[in-house]
Amino acid sequence: MKKLVASLLALVMACSMLTACGSASTEVKVIEIDLTQEEYAFGVDKTQPELLEQTNAFIDKIMEDGTFETICNNYFGDGTPVPVKSATLDESKDQLVVATNAAFEPFEYMDGEDYVGIDMEIAAALAEYLGKELVIMNMDFDAVCLSVGQQKCDIAMAGLTVREDREEYVSFTKSYYNASQKLIVMADDKTFDGCADAAAVEALINGMGSDVRIGVQNGTTGQFYVEGDEDWGFAGYPVTCVGYKNGSQAVQDMINGNINYVIIDSAPAAAITAAMNEF
Repeated sequence: MKKLVASLLALVMACSMLTACGSASTEVKVIEIDLTQEEYAFGVDKTQPELLEQTNAFIDKIMEDGTFETICNNYFGDGTPVPVKSATLDESKDQLVVATNAAFEPFEYMDGEDYVGIDMEIAAALAEYLGKELVIMNMDFDAVCLSVGQQKCDIAMAGLTVREDREEYVSFTKSYYNASQKLIVMADDKTFDGCADAAAVEALINGMGSDVRIGVQNGTTGQFYVEGDEDWGFAGYPVTCVGYKNGSQAVQDMINGNINYVIIDSAPAAAITAAMNEF
């Protein structure tokens, strides 16, 4: 995770410029309790069943030969992230066009003009496996599945949680990563320190009112979890849900005192808090 710190500092500084108060050096912490259980998969164009079959075979391969473990070690261990470059879209070439939202570290983020992250390294390996040139299309998270459903892209690789409503636009591959939502608070906030499990955290949040503001990344499980989602079985909370383009912006706004808490996916939560506390 320490490998992400340097690349996140520029974003942290940019976010702090947008706010009028607070200190970017104030520490934050993750409440180490899984609030949800979910699975990530890739979303393939429904009109390309062969690509779905090939991608599933590729997932099996990288799980069996150690490639996936090596890629994860680049972000969670002592490995070094491998930058990925995107070719220019050219319909005359045999290309794999990947839709992503490069603001979801450590799965996809930017390092200068290069793409970095677990999904991006997998995308590069998948393109090589298929014998295609890789094109990465960076867009808002809300547009990722839609772009594949409209045949503008071949596959969505963006830390996508498998959801029934997204299957309207894509065919999901086999799952490749188990994820969860976690709560980020200010380091000196002791509200949740006595919580032993998700039920205890949920009970405390349910006791809060609309004056409590919780930040989420737009279109993600965190938003559905806070607002409530019948398909997921999320009842939602009586708090105010505040959406952001990415988790870093949400955490920075919490540091600046504009919201109370942030709920995002566990791996980005760890990466963002490490970067904020290092800054």
